[in-house]
Amino acid sequence: MKHVMSPPLRDRGNQKALWDALAMGFIDTVATDHCPFDTSQKLLGKDSFTQIPNGIPGIEERVNLLYTYGVKRGRLELHRFVDAASTRAAKLFGLFPRKGTIATGSDADLVIYDPAYRNVLSAATQHSNCDYNGFEGMEIEGRSSVVTVRGRVQVRDGKFVGERGRGRLLKREPMYF
Repeated sequence: MKHVMSPPLRDRGNQKALWDALAMGFIDTVATDHCPFDTSQKLLGKDSFTQIPNGIPGIEERVNLLYTYGVKRGRLELHRFVDAASTRAAKLFGLFPRKGTIATGSDADLVIYDPAYRNVLSAATQHSNCDYNGFEGMEIEGRSSVVTVRGRVQVRDGKFVGERGRGRLLKREPMYF
């Protein structure tokens, strides 16, 4: 029940095709079905699969897993990683060039990434307020060491050090395909 999400988990046999499609740009970006229902909430569906709340905690782990199992394993070039994790997402959501690029007039939201960092994912160390981690025990190689929001440091070495309330709701136009 803890791993009920959309889209659903795929069989290991699909992984190469998915990595190849991401590397070639046929898949634009990698998102997470971040919806951290705890175990007691997930148990609402114990008698009926259709009643299981959909989603898992994962927003904190997404970029680090993409880097570890994409870039570090040779499945994804570094530039395509940045494109998938930031630039294309900003474009798809109508936020580019304010977000997703380093340019004059953009917001100066930057991430300095530490490729030497090593850790094991665990509910005991996550920041999400959830009693389990959907990626419990998976190793990561790399993480954000510094995150800036509009030019000011907000996160350093996994700890919030910034100013509360610095985030802004960004209005955007709907995207039509």
